[in-house]
Amino acid sequence: MRPGGGMGGLSDRMNRPKAKLKDVSVRRIFGLFRGYWGQLAGIISLALFAAVVGLIPPLVMKEIIDKAIPQGHMQLLAGMAMLMILLPLLSGVLGVWQNHLNTKVTQGVIRDLGQSLYHNLQRQSMAFFTDARSGEIVQRITGDVQAVQNVVTSLVVSSITQIVIVVTTTVILFALDWKLAIISMLILPLFVLPVKKVSKMRKELRIQTQKVRSDIAAQLGESFGISGALLTRIFGRERQQEEEFRAMNQKVMDLELRLNLVGRWFGMATSTLGPLGTAIIYLYGGYSVISGSMTLGAIVAFAAYLGRLYMPVGTLLNLQVEVGTALGVFQRIFEYQDMVPDVLDAPDARPLPQVAGRVAYKQVSFAYKPGQYALRDVTFEAQPGEMVALVGPSGAGKSTLIGMIARLYDPTAGVVEVDGVDVKAVQLALLRSRIAYVTQESFLFHATIADNLRFAKADATQEEMEAACRQAYIHDFIVSLPEGYDTMVGERGHRLSGGERQRIAIARAILKRPRILILDEATSHLDSESESYVQAALEELMQGRTTLVIAHRLSTVLAADHILVIEAGSVVERGTHSELLELDGLYARLYRTQFAKAVEAEA
Repeated sequence: MRPGGGMGGLSDRMNRPKAKLKDVSVRRIFGLFRGYWGQLAGIISLALFAAVVGLIPPLVMKEIIDKAIPQGHMQLLAGMAMLMILLPLLSGVLGVWQNHLNTKVTQGVIRDLGQSLYHNLQRQSMAFFTDARSGEIVQRITGDVQAVQNVVTSLVVSSITQIVIVVTTTVILFALDWKLAIISMLILPLFVLPVKKVSKMRKELRIQTQKVRSDIAAQLGESFGISGALLTRIFGRERQQEEEFRAMNQKVMDLELRLNLVGRWFGMATSTLGPLGTAIIYLYGGYSVISGSMTLGAIVAFAAYLGRLYMPVGTLLNLQVEVGTALGVFQRIFEYQDMVPDVLDAPDARPLPQVAGRVAYKQVSFAYKPGQYALRDVTFEAQPGEMVALVGPSGAGKSTLIGMIARLYDPTAGVVEVDGVDVKAVQLALLRSRIAYVTQESFLFHATIADNLRFAKADATQEEMEAACRQAYIHDFIVSLPEGYDTMVGERGHRLSGGERQRIAIARAILKRPRILILDEATSHLDSESESYVQAALEELMQGRTTLVIAHRLSTVLAADHILVIEAGSVVERGTHSELLELDGLYARLYRTQFAKAVEAEA
């Protein structure tokens, strides 16, 4: 449904707060680790210990080459050989421990990030959900979050571990030979040169890839949902859907290949620099050994340490490229994380006491774009226990109007009140707890009948559920099923007929026992017999409760205390059934066309 006849297309509505996309920086990504500093300290400690252990093997080699072998010192040789066995074992144990801590931190961050997105999405108004595609939302909260997992892992392990290795190795290189150390450092700027360009290219490619993946997720959600699958088969569009999927799938493949190729060229470029530096060191160091200013063991140890320097530097630079690549995904995640809901509790929102149910709309207008009003200057009042019926052509703004009571979205101008209190001034959860809403599309979750009923009241007893279902004339049907109230209803309740789903939805509303009842064509999917049963149940439920109903059935209109006739977002007529017939205006025309068959059937 679109604005003016429903709740869609509201992302551009006037004055809606926009998502504030903050600058996606490494600093903000590191901010995700807030709350894990203790475990990060443990990882740093283990990394330091492992780095120290990693510095020992080259010194062992130096001792073997310079002393143990030339001097024929077997005891020293045996001791050094034993260290060469024990040190890797110790390093492996430290690695397992560090990896466990890292995984724990990483999974915690991923969990927190997903939970944060889910929490913020739950706070969004219906305007967001009617404008967004469900597949896009699912992709961001699952696929995008998982896509940054490797970067989160690398930020913890690689950045900490590799920095520790670089610092400790640099210190020992200068201790061994400061001249050789300076020469080895001259090669490092060559590692840095391609990083910025490669990062930018990979970031852009990653953004494109995740966008296409979102399109795929959205198409899959629509194509393989019950309604989409049915529509596809009815109109014979299987081949077209498959071709669309093939095109998007191929595009993902092409983007991933380009992404991988850019990364491989960068890896190749950096991998050639390490041997270049080592060759220079052996050339200069070999000359030093020949001239007698340096021992052979020292040059071998220095070359080994050089590998420990260049490899971590390459890893850190590659990490920068990977982070740059992931910034596109983080941008998508943070965009949802930064979205400001357009329906929120006011800072001073107060509890809503037990309400009588007086509803008032005062000069309410609603625009989804500046100057394009779906509702304009609507004013009316419903006293406790009264029933107000909204009648009008499709697209007139009826669903938009009644949705404002529960603050599914807020008016652009004007005030909606319950018992004389602006609904914006009370706590949203308490406001909605006083209202039950039954829509024309009776949605049921893929769960049991009992679970769907308890969605209205989590602690409902079996007796309460059965009483509500008896009122909705669905209890006998439920108990006739093999598993009774434990029957799974299937996705969107499609194992049940439309009338059965609608009566369960009505039973769910009855179970909530609201003070205000909203019926959006709630009996539109029922046959005449079922409607008569449910109408009787609703009449009992409506006693003492304020009811706003979008009416497409004559019986509903005749029972109303007041009828509002809405056209193009404005109330053009109001009164009782007989009063409106006397006017011989829009209502009379609708009555003659829309309700004529019902009149004939009752005659």
